[in-house]
Amino acid sequence: MTDIDIAKANLEGHSICLCKDGDFFTDDGRGISPMIRFIGENRDLNGYSAADIIVGKAAAMLFVRAGIVSVHGRTMSVSAREFLERHGIACTFETLTERIINRQGTDVCPMEKTVVEIEDVEDGYRALKTRLEEMKNNK
Repeated sequence: MTDIDIAKANLEGHSICLCKDGDFFTDDGRGISPMIRFIGENRDLNGYSAADIIVGKAAAMLFVRAGIVSVHGRTMSVSAREFLERHGIACTFETLTERIINRQGTDVCPMEKTVVEIEDVEDGYRALKTRLEEMKNNK
């Protein structure tokens, strides 16, 4: 089995599964928070494959930033697929959607809104970190 196959096979019950050389780990954090945390911890994810429940452009930017080499999303937005492909990252999905919707189902996901006009990975990472902090502080 390939790393992406192992990641997909072990995603059940988790929000994300990352695999490299057959070794995998999972996380149950919501949204992009696991990837933001992994990057903030300077965890070396270069060369890993990732399976995630929802992959929008925000998650795609973080995968690129972390050096992920292949991504599978149960649900993936068109903008995420295009971003990953532009950065040479193999990607697959079960459902392709025009946009990622917020948890309430009332609007576009706030993380997606944050990066809609951003193409630079570092700018996107900083904007997403700032937006997550703002949301945490406003709860």
